[in-house]
Amino acid sequence: MAVESVLCEIIKGGKLLLQKKSEGLFGEGRWNGVGGKLQPNETPEDGAAREVFEETGLKILNPIKKGVLHFYYGTRYQVSWVVHVFSADSFSGLITPTREGELHWFKTDEIPYDDMWPDDKHWLPMFLDGKKFEGRFYFDAEKKKILEFNLREKL
Repeated sequence: MAVESVLCEIIKGGKLLLQKKSEGLFGEGRWNGVGGKLQPNETPEDGAAREVFEETGLKILNPIKKGVLHFYYGTRYQVSWVVHVFSADSFSGLITPTREGELHWFKTDEIPYDDMWPDDKHWLPMFLDGKKFEGRFYFDAEKKKILEFNLREKL
């Protein structure tokens, strides 16, 4: 059974808030949007708001679903993770550091793709262009290399 999760890309003033995951956590050492696993019976929208608050201290207002990503790790036949991707450009509160990782605002033309998950360089530009999307990424068993992917814009 696939892990259901959320990712929220927070944008403000031409900058994107990314988190460098702490050592020992899934995705350690990589920059990524804020997110995590959904709790039982939690909607993706509620999960995005909860995860952002827990990991940043920010309360997002009106997250917008931009896409869904399916990840396959070491197999082509069983999806491992389903990630619901949200955008938020309105929030309240102050950024509060947590054990999840370092937070940093990046200009959208200075995103550290080389220090992110390999799939990000494919779908994040679509996201930043305001497009909605759906993608499937097939990784090797070590979750390091994309073997194949398909990504399409959703209208």
